[in-house]
Amino acid sequence: MAYESKSHKERSKNHFDVIVVGGGSSGMMAAGRVAELGKSVLILEKNPKMGEKLKITGGGRCNVTNAEFDIHALLSKFGKAKDFLFSPFSQFGVQDTFNFFEMRGLPLIVEAQKRAFPKTQKALDVFKIMDKYARNGKVTVRTNSPVTDIKFSDGLVTSVKCKADSYTADQFIFATGGLGASQTGSTGDGFNWLKKMGHGVEKSSPNIVPIKVKESWVKILSGVSLISMKITFFLNGKKSFAKTGRILFTHFGLSGPLILNSANEISALLHAGEVTGTIDIYPNSDFSKVEKEVLKVFDTYKNKLLKNAIEFMVPAGMSPGIEKLLGKEMCEKKVHSISKEERKTIVHLIKSLPFTVEGLMGFERSVVSDGGVPLKEVDTKTMRSKLFRNLYITGDLLHINRPSGGYSLQLCWTTGYVAGSSACGLQ
Repeated sequence: MAYESKSHKERSKNHFDVIVVGGGSSGMMAAGRVAELGKSVLILEKNPKMGEKLKITGGGRCNVTNAEFDIHALLSKFGKAKDFLFSPFSQFGVQDTFNFFEMRGLPLIVEAQKRAFPKTQKALDVFKIMDKYARNGKVTVRTNSPVTDIKFSDGLVTSVKCKADSYTADQFIFATGGLGASQTGSTGDGFNWLKKMGHGVEKSSPNIVPIKVKESWVKILSGVSLISMKITFFLNGKKSFAKTGRILFTHFGLSGPLILNSANEISALLHAGEVTGTIDIYPNSDFSKVEKEVLKVFDTYKNKLLKNAIEFMVPAGMSPGIEKLLGKEMCEKKVHSISKEERKTIVHLIKSLPFTVEGLMGFERSVVSDGGVPLKEVDTKTMRSKLFRNLYITGDLLHINRPSGGYSLQLCWTTGYVAGSSACGLQ
């Protein structure tokens, strides 16, 4: 929406062309873009510093985007939202993200599943680029500044209140994030404001999140990571679905990309009954091939105790879990004393390690939460609210499901950039 900008002398110190509420990924992108286009802009951030979630994302490595340059293939990962997102991703897509960071001295590298990371492998370096983008444009940043009230009337946002101060602007961008990684300040404030303003807000649930597992053998493997494992999930004993990927054992259960990207499906199953699973640690080898490998180990270490030979049959770090499942009595036997039936039990176990899902972890461990404003209430060509003609909504405030792998940050870069451009009248 185009508008006339008065000179700074005519404006009060608390009036800006654009106010961005939230100094996370989409907020910094939006504010930086506004400043780049020559407008005055204020970021109001509730935390002592901006970008707290960005600094820890990807385990501190920061999965900046997914290097899927085919826009149709990329958008297919966003489920029902894909039809709404073609326009914003056409304005600022994956190649634009690569260009943005590399032109500013931070090259990206592409790893498995097309996940793109900074070459330095440091999320802090991504934050520094975004922080510099905002500050070089002379964005006014006020941290420790939680918004406590929002004034609006006749389809316009008129002001926001922050502590004792009230701020006005011609345009407002809400970029407060959802409920994922709540320890970084993502506490759903934006959802509450938008509800009061008349927007529909879909209920949030942890969207990309680890699972809690009942069995102790899983938990004693905490810290062990396995690449390309196959997990099959069952509902009330009947096979539901299977996926292959990387998993991480934790002190509470299972995490890693395979688990995170299965959370929505697991959640649906949990509402229908008991959910169990099996892990195949050698998915590319059938039972007979694994049995032959086990026999080789038995021949080589026939005079060892079984518990001391297990490490030669399974991936590094897995032995304690296998021992727990086999039991002390069998593990204390010499390998040459293991019966044919017991050997087959070992092979079956290697091909289908059993576990029981107790539930999903909460918002504090979720990478992303779903929920938020339905896209039918937003003009996604501009990211402008259809209820307020000077309000733009970005990032996790929008009800969009997506997997892990760089898609969430790309959504933030895209919606932030488009909102910033649109708030300056470019759409």
